[in-house]
Amino acid sequence: MDAIASSIMIHPAAYVAPGARIGAGCRIGPGCVISADAVLGEDVQLASHVVIDGRVTLGDGVKVSPFVTIGLPPQDLKYSGEPASVEIGARTQIREHVTIHRGSVGGHGVTRIGADCLLMCVVHVGHDCLIGNGVVLVNNTMLAGHVEIGDHAVISGGVAVQQFVRIGHMAMIAGMSGVERNVLPYARAKGFRAKHYGLNTIAMRRRLGLSKDRVMAMARVVHDLYRGGRPEDNVEALAALHADDALVLEILDFARSRGRHGLIPFGRSSPEDEDSGEAA
Repeated sequence: MDAIASSIMIHPAAYVAPGARIGAGCRIGPGCVISADAVLGEDVQLASHVVIDGRVTLGDGVKVSPFVTIGLPPQDLKYSGEPASVEIGARTQIREHVTIHRGSVGGHGVTRIGADCLLMCVVHVGHDCLIGNGVVLVNNTMLAGHVEIGDHAVISGGVAVQQFVRIGHMAMIAGMSGVERNVLPYARAKGFRAKHYGLNTIAMRRRLGLSKDRVMAMARVVHDLYRGGRPEDNVEALAALHADDALVLEILDFARSRGRHGLIPFGRSSPEDEDSGEAA
């Protein structure tokens, strides 16, 4: 017997379609159904009753809990079976009852989740979502189609994100928020109709090693960006003032690319209490 094949453990009550590519060290539990177009990297673990449907690629070390479905057709009335896929990066953990739908021809054709992410119970990732590395989606998060989330963002429990919304790098969304517009990198947002409530200061200081004064300076730039209620009117002037500051330019570049929705409104009159930010 081939050494790689002998390292794979597939429960007798699982079904793996001919043609599926299963990497060394994979563990596939009872009740799992794996499609012919699936590609599982090394050491992937499917606990039990996991459905992998269509063109799905799981990176090395991905762990999937019971009753997860990955790659089912998008909830899009325009979809009529065209080729589309799901790609999930290495070491990502997917907990119970998560649903991840394949892409669509009206979008990227792929739903992509990065490496080292954590998707907690009952998360839904809609078609054509693009999720970065190290992202945490807490229980009952709902992402509509075409949502984009930057690296190391944290989306708390019960958050609903509208289609085509972009959430920036290391942003943090408070639980039970409704996100209808784009959220800047490093921002904190909350509310039934989410607003900007400062920066994710603790995460910035811990992960990036920034000083309190440095974070406060960035917060003042964001305050100036929103001055007058029209960020698009202030982007270029601020970019000229901070041309040598890569972190500020990251925020301004994001603001410059409005997409379909523009930015969430500002929810605070002053940036002076930015250091009350939550950890991520």
